[in-house]
Amino acid sequence: MKSLLTDLPLQKLREQFGERLQENVRLANYTAARVGGPAEALLVVNSAEELERAVTTLWELKVPFLILGGGANVLVSDQGYRGVVLLNRAHTIKIHAQTEPPTVWAESGANLGMIARQAALRGLSGLEWANTVPGTLGGAIYGNAGAFGGDMHGNLLMAEILHPSEGKQTWQVERFGYEYRSSVLKRSGTKAVILSATLKLERSTPQAVKEKMEEFSTRRKQTQPPGASLGSMFKNPPGDYAGRLIEAAGLKGMRVGGVQVSPVHANFFVNTESATASDYRQLIEIVRKTVEEKFGIRLELEVELVGDWQDNETILKGQQ
Repeated sequence: MKSLLTDLPLQKLREQFGERLQENVRLANYTAARVGGPAEALLVVNSAEELERAVTTLWELKVPFLILGGGANVLVSDQGYRGVVLLNRAHTIKIHAQTEPPTVWAESGANLGMIARQAALRGLSGLEWANTVPGTLGGAIYGNAGAFGGDMHGNLLMAEILHPSEGKQTWQVERFGYEYRSSVLKRSGTKAVILSATLKLERSTPQAVKEKMEEFSTRRKQTQPPGASLGSMFKNPPGDYAGRLIEAAGLKGMRVGGVQVSPVHANFFVNTESATASDYRQLIEIVRKTVEEKFGIRLELEVELVGDWQDNETILKGQQ
């Protein structure tokens, strides 16, 4: 297949990254919803140091890039991504059980649930809510992921950040300006990259932590659908729930192409049979319009649209 790399400095990229650089890679294989067109190029990074070097190189070459972790909470266009996708597999986890408070340090590509389970094995509490949250630490910090009353705002102590003009920095939690499912990085579009982070924990017992995690896991299985999805599609509006509004609007179970509003939880859109990103976008628009007409509430996306979209779809991205 002919490479899509028409506008990127392909030769320079090959010189920098060698055979690690993959071309014309289908992103559906790397997203939680199993949708998304091709990336012009893809590079796997296996450590925070590799991530730092790759990002620095791409900034120097003025090449657009997208960091993809677990592929949750992102809807990648069917047209794919014009640039380099960095697949973040930097996943080292270090538990510091003797510090006060006890902490866990992890690279930004570490699976959030794995971090929670590693802490639980040592009888360290505080991340039980994260056990079944999909995605990586970096994505969770970026979007202030949360569940069951916990979130990253409550656990993050500090993070190591790579800034395009200011270099490597350590940001304390206050610097992130956390709001509901949002951070200053997400709101401002700042191009800084999260390399690693330290989270605070509490001492408990392995059994107590395990029981709490099992309780949350059972509740999630009862209320959230299995299968390929993006996670929660919309943020909950103040004083209400997006899922309740969608269900009250009569949209539970609705289909567009291969994607369906889940019959289990209406704020989850499930890829039931070879859905496309366009199917998702159309269903998003129908749900938003119907809920707004019935209740006067404009639902705000929790997921982010990335990649190469047509003009009318790009407008949707601007409403994040």
